[in-house]
Amino acid sequence: MSDPVLTQVDDHVALITVNDPERRNAVTAEISAALRAAVDAAEANPDVHALIVTGAGKAFCAGADLTALGDATETGLRGIYDGFLAVANCALPTIAAVNGAAVGAGLNLALAADIRIAGPAALFDPRFQKLGIHPGGGATWMLQRAVGPQTARASLLFGMRFDAEAAVRYGLALEVADDPVAAARALAAGPAAAPRDVVIATKASMRATANPGVVDTEQHRIAVDTELGPQATSITSPEFAKRLAAAKRK
Repeated sequence: MSDPVLTQVDDHVALITVNDPERRNAVTAEISAALRAAVDAAEANPDVHALIVTGAGKAFCAGADLTALGDATETGLRGIYDGFLAVANCALPTIAAVNGAAVGAGLNLALAADIRIAGPAALFDPRFQKLGIHPGGGATWMLQRAVGPQTARASLLFGMRFDAEAAVRYGLALEVADDPVAAARALAAGPAAAPRDVVIATKASMRATANPGVVDTEQHRIAVDTELGPQATSITSPEFAKRLAAAKRK
């Protein structure tokens, strides 16, 4: 069985790839734990100055595995969140090279990065409400931070999705690139060429000055805690039970 997450380090940049293309890189507890381990290893490696995350195959990440989600308690939900929270809390500059669909928890993984670069086939789709579940993992906070309250509400409450061009138009992605990983590598050349301690200190300062008096990782933690109870309740709903039963029949 292939590794659920792959890591390659070149020129002071770690490329982390979620590697389950047959299942469109859907997040399981195993993938989440492997993603956490890969991010922690990159952060601990003095040769790594920046981090890129992408997905193998045609999808970036098609959300949380519905079976894993349906079996989750609040503790289990935190386990599913842990991989993208590792990206969100990473001290290094992070880029999501969004090569295809980023759905639900996959959208959270993209939002967790400092920068998003969209491939032509990228699709940013929350899909929580359509599945009959409450957003989790700090999605409400991350999306409002990325695109502003009105657009975030259009997405989370009214089902608005973003293709690559719309993602750039609304500020969700920095640019569209035919090869988003190559574009991410080009962007990461900046921190790769700079002193690592300066890079890390600059990101820390930006976190602290985005909303002076509150570090953004603390805001994210509060958002995760706020969403956790409603999401745990929602996965016991009849609507989600139907989705889960259909997923288990596949």
